[in-house]
Amino acid sequence: MKRDRLQSKEQIRECYDRVASQYALNLFNELEGKPIDRELLDNFAERLKGKGIICDVGCGPGQVTSYLREQGLTEVYGLDLSPQMVETAQSLNPEITFMQGDLTALNVEDGAWAGMIAFYAFVNFSKSQLPIIFAEWHRVLQKEGLLLLAFHRGKEIKHVEEMWGVSLSLDFHFFETEDMLALLRKAHFKIERVVEREPYPAVEYPSQRTYILARA
Repeated sequence: MKRDRLQSKEQIRECYDRVASQYALNLFNELEGKPIDRELLDNFAERLKGKGIICDVGCGPGQVTSYLREQGLTEVYGLDLSPQMVETAQSLNPEITFMQGDLTALNVEDGAWAGMIAFYAFVNFSKSQLPIIFAEWHRVLQKEGLLLLAFHRGKEIKHVEEMWGVSLSLDFHFFETEDMLALLRKAHFKIERVVEREPYPAVEYPSQRTYILARA
């Protein structure tokens, strides 16, 4: 049965604390097998070089953060709700600063960031929570700042009780592309590019993916 219950941040944090080491072990090198992701990140990095601070929200072990730094973004940082995930990311990427924080209420001044990456950052949040999240992201971006986000495309809510042998309890939300575009526009983002792709079955969960590039 499809459910749309809200998960507490404490539950989300605790689950990712528990799975952080296995998450990094299995996904840190995933971009090697995702050429479309790399092309999107390359373009994002090229446009933001020298423009200011870029934050990878929901950064996990920092695989995207690390890739962006390799593309020349020296002011890229990572932020995650899970302290253990932040610790893991910091150990894997000692040259990058990672911070624990809440992507729904960022401790950042208005217009502080030139860009944001959010790859599956809101996957454990309900659609009803996204207007608040997108409004907060718009607040912290500079005028014309860039947001690049990715999500699983569809209508389902997948409940997971185990990841890589670690017991947990999390709902993973899929979203329709048109719904996300409408929510971003309501938060005053301007849509620049939309990319939809099929999964790379050898390196990721077999779901369809959507990427949206938008300007604040």
